[in-house]
Amino acid sequence: MAGIFHMRVDKIFLHILLLVAVLMPSIGVCSGASYPEGFVDVKEIIPSVILDIRYFTPHNFVGERIEGYNAPRCILTKKAALALSNVQKELERFNLSLKIYDCYRPQRAVGHFVRWARDIKDTRMQEEFYPTVDKRNLFKDGYIAERSSHSRGSTVDLTIVPVPVPEQEEYKTGQRLYPCFLPAEKRFKDNTIDMGTGFDCFHELSHTANPKIGVMQRVNRLLLKSLMERYGFQNLSLEWWHYTLKDEPFPDTYFDFVIE
Repeated sequence: MAGIFHMRVDKIFLHILLLVAVLMPSIGVCSGASYPEGFVDVKEIIPSVILDIRYFTPHNFVGERIEGYNAPRCILTKKAALALSNVQKELERFNLSLKIYDCYRPQRAVGHFVRWARDIKDTRMQEEFYPTVDKRNLFKDGYIAERSSHSRGSTVDLTIVPVPVPEQEEYKTGQRLYPCFLPAEKRFKDNTIDMGTGFDCFHELSHTANPKIGVMQRVNRLLLKSLMERYGFQNLSLEWWHYTLKDEPFPDTYFDFVIE
């Protein structure tokens, strides 16, 4: 009787092992997190891409890690990630690489931005990111909104870096800030090719086609824009770094899952 009992236990244990083996891929063992169907970690599609996820750090216009960013990862719809991989392949031929600042953005992060924008007294990062803008006008001027295309999962903020990738200045909380629209040698020492302003610069020089930037800066923006458009992305004219996949799979859905 004891032998029969042990045989049944062994069979049950074997069934459990088989069930776990079947389910393992669906619970994101490789990526360490589970996301809605249709989303991927971009590093799994483009291992060579450079990440500088600013909202996981305090080096952004708010000055602190943003709610919903529990890991410095780039999550996008698989469709957007595959399109982006084609851009990366083009750049790699010339010893260049994409560098990504932000990808999918949880709706709760957008809520964090909105709460911050309403706190008029919190201007700790103004000197770098919005030195010429009155914070009371951030909503009126269109810099902050209640919703973002990033939350639909097919929008990405990005730039281009040379390969090998140069060392980047390390941001330390409380350090002296410099306006994001200054010449490259005077603003934060990013390691990118010169696009004319820093990332998330609330200034007219960030407008993609602004004629006031230098010739080389216009060429650099045009390189990024032409490649992104070739593979199905559309630029936001007010921000040279902002692109959305034209044929995005979730055009009306604003997700709020946390980036883990």
